[in-house]
Amino acid sequence: MEQDLNRFKNIVKGKIKEGLRKYISSGELIGKQGKNIVRIPIPHIDIPRFIFGSNQGGVGQGDGEVGDVISKGQPSPGDGQGKAGKDPAEHILEVDLSLEELADIIGEELELPNIQEKGTKNITTKRYRYTGLHTVGSESLRHFKKSYLQALKRIISLGDYDPDDPVVIVEKRDRRYRTYKEIIEPEANAAIVYIMDVSGSMGEEQKEIVRLESFWIDMWLRKQYKGVERRYIIHDAAAKEVDEHTFYHTRESGGTLISSAYKVCQNIIGKFYSPSEWNIYVFQFSDGDNWSGNDTAECMDILKYNIFPAVNMFAYGQVESRYGSGQFMKDLEKAFGKEHQALVLSHIKGKDDIMDSIKEFLGKGR
Repeated sequence: MEQDLNRFKNIVKGKIKEGLRKYISSGELIGKQGKNIVRIPIPHIDIPRFIFGSNQGGVGQGDGEVGDVISKGQPSPGDGQGKAGKDPAEHILEVDLSLEELADIIGEELELPNIQEKGTKNITTKRYRYTGLHTVGSESLRHFKKSYLQALKRIISLGDYDPDDPVVIVEKRDRRYRTYKEIIEPEANAAIVYIMDVSGSMGEEQKEIVRLESFWIDMWLRKQYKGVERRYIIHDAAAKEVDEHTFYHTRESGGTLISSAYKVCQNIIGKFYSPSEWNIYVFQFSDGDNWSGNDTAECMDILKYNIFPAVNMFAYGQVESRYGSGQFMKDLEKAFGKEHQALVLSHIKGKDDIMDSIKEFLGKGR
């Protein structure tokens, strides 16, 4: 049975891989997301079922004679209403996967490497492991089985054990208590800062692309790190930090000053996330418009001297828009080149490019 179950899981995994680009580029899975589970509709898998063959036999019981018609008054085969179709039905099976399992599938398909942790010091956490027994301790930690066995051994060694009257009384000297040891373990943590342009040139389609890509990026980084904190910044001509719901549902519009978002990002990192203790990721999404060349120059200075030295990666995703010029990506390439240690660029023309964009961002394991 376990072999058959594993075989079925491999079939399901293969079906998910076949349709992975479709799943990633649609919001269907996000809508089906539970607390830690994603429900995925898998088509074209025949569910195993019993089918009676033509050679079945057996002895009937009950009233009746040979030749009597069974179920009188019921329609005979073929008497149902409706027209016959020529195409087979499509079987849809919804499969529940944990976010970690789905992240594994995405990592395999996109060939994403595991993250190489950055920083001279990781966050540490205290854990307690029960490693032995002691003759003293808190009653809440008393090991009843070991205490009973100790009392039994004492009675047997003294010759007081009676098989016909097997009464074992646990005395104070027999009691055994669990003991624990405090263990300090390193715990890699990540801080993710999302920046989105919400100016007038960013429409609902562009924001949906940002929402979908951010979801899959989140899922992969949560698998890589035990602790993930997320911060959200929106901006037009001014920037502000917002909660997750506001980030994904805001409808603001106006001009664009990208430096305002970089300043908020710089303040968040400086105040809350020391680069020596945190693996820091910044994901910026924009259509490439900025208000002026002077502001773009200020952006480059903030990136070069304040943000790049602090982060594992600064990912800039330019979402194509009919109203956006796309100039800012060109400015980044001119200032830092395509092979900068911290900067990763991705041009996202539409939803079908989300999967490729994720690979561009996460494919180097930074």
